[in-house]
Amino acid sequence: MRTVYALLALAIGLIVPLQAAVNNQLKITIGGSTVMAALVSFACGTVTLALVALLVQEKWGGLAQVAQAPWWQLTGGTMGALFVFGTTLLAPRLGFTVMIALIIGGQTFTALAFDRIGFLGVPVRELTTPRAIGALLTVIGVLLVNFGDRVEGFVGRN
Repeated sequence: MRTVYALLALAIGLIVPLQAAVNNQLKITIGGSTVMAALVSFACGTVTLALVALLVQEKWGGLAQVAQAPWWQLTGGTMGALFVFGTTLLAPRLGFTVMIALIIGGQTFTALAFDRIGFLGVPVRELTTPRAIGALLTVIGVLLVNFGDRVEGFVGRN
């Protein structure tokens, strides 16, 4: 089952640049508004999730308890909306590779910290040497994607 989950995570990663590209094209179609493109994207996502919930026969009664949730438990959708807005805004300005490299760099360090301290009930996972090396390689990759041309130009002059 772990392999299925890993493949699902990979598929999600493959979709992020596609999602940004699609939302950028939507932005162009609807008059250039990044905010409106993100709004339409989230509205379509909400409809999709409602249809999936109906299809798999989810129990909707639990939604009545949402008023009991602490405010911070409701911020996930806000974070998702800002992510969609941000990628739609940044992809054409930074380029997909730079944007994704920076996102992955940020995700790697946050994920390492969350795993290490067990943030919000996440199972604790130790920061092992291979994990630390992997994080360092991620940072090196982010730096190369963002500044590799400058390094190459500097090295090439000698």
